[in-house]
Amino acid sequence: MSKTTTLFRPVGQKELDLIHESGDTAFPPRLFHQPIFYPVLNEEYATQIARDWNTKDAASGYVGYVTRFQVETSFLERYPVQVAGNSRHQEYWIPAEDLAEFNRHIVGTIEVIAEFR
Repeated sequence: MSKTTTLFRPVGQKELDLIHESGDTAFPPRLFHQPIFYPVLNEEYATQIARDWNTKDAASGYVGYVTRFQVETSFLERYPVQVAGNSRHQEYWIPAEDLAEFNRHIVGTIEVIAEFR
C-alpha cells in the first residue's frame, strides 16, 4: 500500500453537495474563475477558513464545513507546499486542470469533520 498524506479542505454547502454526489470520493471541477484547487495541510487552518470566511459568504450558503481526506504522497510530491500568510497557513496549489488526476489519487473517502454556521 502506498503512503498517504492527510489533507483538509474547507468547503461551503454547494461544494459539499457535489462531493456527496461523487460518493464522497472526489472534489468537483473548479469554476471558470478558480484557477487552482487548494487543499490545506492542517485542520486548524481549514477550520479558520470554514468558520471565519465561509459562514460570511453567500456563495458558500453561509455555512462552512471542514473535510479531511487522504491523498497518495507520491502524487503530492510534484507540488511545493505554499505558505499563504503565517507559517500555519500551508496549502498545496493544484492547477484546476490537474484536479481530476488529484481526485484519482484520493485514498478512501472525503469526510466532514466540522460544521460552522
